[in-house]
Amino acid sequence: MRLRTLAALVLTAAVVGQPLSAQAHVPGRPAHPSTYVVSTTPGDTPEGIEVTRDGTIYVTSVGTGAVFKGSVRDPRLRLWLPAGRDGRTSATGIHTDRWGRVLVAGASTAKLFLYDARGRLLVTRSAQEGAFLNDFVVVGNHVYVTDSAHNQIWRAALTQHGLGELEPWLTRDRIEPIPYFLNGIVSDGHVLLVGEQGQDLTYRIDLRTKQVRPLEVDGILSGDGYLLEGRRLYAVYNAGAGKYVTRLALLDKTLSRATLVADSQPGAPGATPTTIARDGNRLLWVNSQLDVAPGTPPYTVSVVRGLR
Repeated sequence: MRLRTLAALVLTAAVVGQPLSAQAHVPGRPAHPSTYVVSTTPGDTPEGIEVTRDGTIYVTSVGTGAVFKGSVRDPRLRLWLPAGRDGRTSATGIHTDRWGRVLVAGASTAKLFLYDARGRLLVTRSAQEGAFLNDFVVVGNHVYVTDSAHNQIWRAALTQHGLGELEPWLTRDRIEPIPYFLNGIVSDGHVLLVGEQGQDLTYRIDLRTKQVRPLEVDGILSGDGYLLEGRRLYAVYNAGAGKYVTRLALLDKTLSRATLVADSQPGAPGATPTTIARDGNRLLWVNSQLDVAPGTPPYTVSVVRGLR
């Protein structure tokens, strides 16, 4: 969730919804929609996304805390976790773990929620008051969470038996240059890559030593939603003047340097894409409408054009 859109959640504006359409049919495979309707309820501003290997889509609402669920084969998602339930009045990052459970970052609630596959709350863990838990990544038996308010990283143990307490793992005073808005986070199991949107950079953080340094890049690489696939790093980037693209960079072996390769086609005017996920040979991003928040239904997820 981008820094300058936090305050915009209270504003009203209109944006043209995107029509449902379908991809060209591939022989032997059912055609999948290229646009998915998350919600038609005003204020259900979407933000986070997860797509599982079996084609299940989860999308969060930063506006209300609702969580929606669907299939990559169906153009319409359904309400899975109602707004406000369990104290979840806002939600951003969402991911599943290897046991099939669903974790949800509670944004301004300063909470991390763990649900089973049927949507039953297993446990809630709280960070300090005033935290904005934005996005997170699971690495081994831990989950690392970005806090966009205190600009630090929280960590909690995550095992088959449940979720441990959230503890400060890397505080703002240990990060140089000093961050102003930590957001997207990914990992290869050894290194964290964390987006800093206040200065348009990405931090490389060694998980063993906690050494922090900016990722070397031949241009600008920061983002809201990140996706790391081997040495390919995708970042949803605000290129200015309301232009959002997914930026692709190739990383070196140590994940220390990035070479910018390509940008996707821009998102639709007013769409404000935030986070991305992989579905087969496609990338999907969430059209949050945060720049015109709360925007106008329908709220959608669509295919990223121009990148795979």
